[in-house]
Amino acid sequence: MTHRRLETAELLAVGAELLVGETRDTNSGDLARELTALGVEVLRLSALPDRLDAVADALRGALAHADLALTTGGLGPTPDDLTREAIAAVCGVEPYVDPTLEAWLRGMFERRGLPYSTANQKQAWLIPGATSLPNPNGTAPGWWVDLPDGRVIVALPGPPREMGPMWRDEVLPRLRAAGLGADRAAETLRLSGIGESMLVDVIGEETLRQPNPEVATYARVDAVDVRVSATGAAGRTAREMVDAEVERLWPALGRYVFARGDEGWPTAIARRLGDRTVALLEVGTGAQLAGMIGAEPWARLEEVRPAGAPDALDPQVAARAVRERGGCDIGVCLVAEERVDDTAVRIAITDGVRATIEDHVAFLGGEQGRRRAANIACMVLWRWLEPAG
Repeated sequence: MTHRRLETAELLAVGAELLVGETRDTNSGDLARELTALGVEVLRLSALPDRLDAVADALRGALAHADLALTTGGLGPTPDDLTREAIAAVCGVEPYVDPTLEAWLRGMFERRGLPYSTANQKQAWLIPGATSLPNPNGTAPGWWVDLPDGRVIVALPGPPREMGPMWRDEVLPRLRAAGLGADRAAETLRLSGIGESMLVDVIGEETLRQPNPEVATYARVDAVDVRVSATGAAGRTAREMVDAEVERLWPALGRYVFARGDEGWPTAIARRLGDRTVALLEVGTGAQLAGMIGAEPWARLEEVRPAGAPDALDPQVAARAVRERGGCDIGVCLVAEERVDDTAVRIAITDGVRATIEDHVAFLGGEQGRRRAANIACMVLWRWLEPAG
């Protein structure tokens, strides 16, 4: 059997319920994120119906391009659970009942005082080259299949409560032992105050099209992310390449970067606050700012007022008042008002010595406008907290 380092993967989620929207496929996203962090390039994610030909064709396609084909779902006892049959068909072999698996299954039913259904017998199947993966949380063992050319098929159950433990306890140790991932590295810069479309001009199309290091932009709820990733080449490590690209981009992007990685506004603001606390009042936002900040120890949510609150509210006066009532170092008042198709935003901040008030326009009205208003408030507070000099 050929040894192959597993550097690329395709993920196949099996189940008709995924294609009609009855169940959301969270497994593929979780697995893709972990594989990427381990240096494995995920080439494709696919959702497949419970049809033998569809699953088998997708497996053949995955194995034509990737070192690792990883399936979730289709390991149950019913006739429409066909992942095992598809793997057997792709490998050109017939499944057989493994005595050890059958004894385990029968023992499980006996302990529960339940009859052993013949339908469950397929969950005791194996094929030549396959190893069963224990499932202490269900009746569907997984499969690890070593192919002659060194490629690997891994079949995991669909329910996340079964898939997650099997992935962590059984699959990951085997993947690492087999040799997992290439020299890859990535860095995510989280930006605010600039839109994704504007970033094209700032970064440049040539940079956004280059293959290695790769620079990509993603619009998120609370930020625009710029992800720099690389594969080690030409005597340089991936980390060296990523760091050099980030350094090259920094003069153009640095003033917009408030966090890195998976950090959000709460962490970014806390870093600049130190041991200071903030009292917050928001009007017309539907508590979007409170939801964005969460239960942070530095935040005191003093008041949330609905849209249509009295126009006589003076944000500067309100910021001073909530600061005093909350006994906090800083007071913040956010007022959002939907106007035609967009949302007018006013933010006042004071610490008793310094004070500021800013007016902005959040793109769109309704829920999206209110969410963007909260995001703008976080950006204004973060910039106001910037150390002098």
